[in-house]
Amino acid sequence: MESYYLFSNGELARKDNVIRLTRKDGQFKDLKVELTRDIFLFGEVSLNTKCLVFLSQKRIPLHLFNYYGNYSGSFYPREKNVSGELLVNQVTANVDCQHRLNLAKKFVLGASQNIVRNLKYYLRRGKDVSEQLTVIESLIKAIPLSTSIDQLMGIEGDIHRNYYSAWPNIFNDDTGFVSRVRRPPDNMVNTLISFLNMMMYSSCLSEIYVSQLNPTISYLHSPSERRFSLCLDLSEIFKPLIVDRLIFSLVNKRVVTPDSFEKGSNGCYMKKNTILKVSRAYDEYLRKTIMHRQLHRKVSYRHLVRLECYKLIKDLMDEKEYQPFKIWW
Repeated sequence: MESYYLFSNGELARKDNVIRLTRKDGQFKDLKVELTRDIFLFGEVSLNTKCLVFLSQKRIPLHLFNYYGNYSGSFYPREKNVSGELLVNQVTANVDCQHRLNLAKKFVLGASQNIVRNLKYYLRRGKDVSEQLTVIESLIKAIPLSTSIDQLMGIEGDIHRNYYSAWPNIFNDDTGFVSRVRRPPDNMVNTLISFLNMMMYSSCLSEIYVSQLNPTISYLHSPSERRFSLCLDLSEIFKPLIVDRLIFSLVNKRVVTPDSFEKGSNGCYMKKNTILKVSRAYDEYLRKTIMHRQLHRKVSYRHLVRLECYKLIKDLMDEKEYQPFKIWW
């Protein structure tokens, strides 16, 4: 199964049993729906209901990004792989304060352990991150003692603030990055974080769609209208492995430089060719494989996300307590 990243302007339409992107110059690209996992649209593309109905029939999510690479939304096909029992259990776990808090702690713990793994990796390579590492390891001890979601979110915020404060020491060059700035991002690193976080969010949504989980019912982040909040929960665990490590690689290997970005009145944005370059690197990163210690076979980073969905389902069905993914290599 392939994820398609479409950057050309034109028209997306059904053509027989394929989805065809026809560019304005008349050239076209056909997407074989049987081999399509999801589609990421970055260009100015028009499409009709016939195309959307076909995507829905083939269970292909469509993720939309605007000209600047900002996530705009997703077309989420009608769910066919559903379980009424799981849905009831998923809601019950959310309204059960203790069960929700336990799951939320696991999400924060998994993310924090993976953050520590990243810092130890760079500490062994001579990067001065020992101070932040000590503080974060101390904050992690407070996670099991949390008595509310708000308190837990506060600990998570402190961990991320210390983690981001270590980033200038990880980068080989001065990037101008000091702290996390979101809306709008003020430099190249914050722009990369925002873009890749949304890519990770979209990938989590695609994997949740394959499972029987409902993406709107979450545990760490509060469920609300107009967002798939379970994607936010799951993406926290995988950002240190996929998003952060990719950013360190892109910057330190000078795959992206300050010249890859442009600044305007509304912040810092990637140039069009930079979005293409970073998206390709992200897709290649998801294809990376690792020998799984329990399955005893190689699995891709993307498949690790799907396995996390299945582990959460087992917890909700009272089969096995959920344990968050932890980087072991």
